[in-house]
Amino acid sequence: LAMICFSLIPMLISLYISLTDWNFAKGLGNWNFVGLDNFKGLWADEWFIASLKNTIVYTIVTVPVGLLLAIVLAAMIDRFCRTRLANVVRIAMYMPNICNIVATSAIWIMMFSTYGPFTQLMRALGWSDPPRFLASYEWALPAVMLVSIWSSLGYRIFIYSAAIQGLPHDLYEAADIDGASGFQKFRSITVPLLAPTTFFLSITGIISSFKVFGTVNVMTGGGPGSSTYTLVYYVYKTAFTYYRMGYASAVAVILFAILLVITLIQW
Repeated sequence: LAMICFSLIPMLISLYISLTDWNFAKGLGNWNFVGLDNFKGLWADEWFIASLKNTIVYTIVTVPVGLLLAIVLAAMIDRFCRTRLANVVRIAMYMPNICNIVATSAIWIMMFSTYGPFTQLMRALGWSDPPRFLASYEWALPAVMLVSIWSSLGYRIFIYSAAIQGLPHDLYEAADIDGASGFQKFRSITVPLLAPTTFFLSITGIISSFKVFGTVNVMTGGGPGSSTYTLVYYVYKTAFTYYRMGYASAVAVILFAILLVITLIQW
């Protein structure tokens, strides 16, 4: 009943609204049926194309990089840390995932500032003139990606750690007898046996990356220009800044279709 009331019915209403030119500031029922005009207009909309491109790039970078770092760190924690220390490390790395997105974004804004810790670290590593990351058209999106990877890493490590602890130990014992190195065991045993976990995290990661909003809204406001506009942020701006609810619903339907296709292909 909850799914019907709060998911299915609103989705159907949004689908119908996407076929209208409703400006919700003028009240309910003040809409005209325009058919597929909203969908046709999307592909000539530079802001929509930029939002779609940024979202795809964001997903292609954050999901694989996040999964790779998580599986490597989870395996290292399981291999080199004692049980109590391992639990402390996992909890510490999980903390960013449960922190308020506004608070963490505000902290990273400070870190990316001209004299912030991250910028100073880049200088210490030999980058003589690092840019103002959040004000740079080229570096704003990578900066947001870095925050996303960092904040979601702990959750993925938690899931991978739980899966690693459930793997059969006899395979590792047989590999030790055969003289396999730690890397060979990781590549030939750990990674293949974690395929179902990787599948789960990849689907949830793709869905989350396509829905990214809070970090962009707080850190960059979509700027500079359209460099950090994402689909969900564009839906928000179109609906609640320009009051074009029908057009925003059309973007939301496109987003739903993309996620549906990606999930079906992965299955």
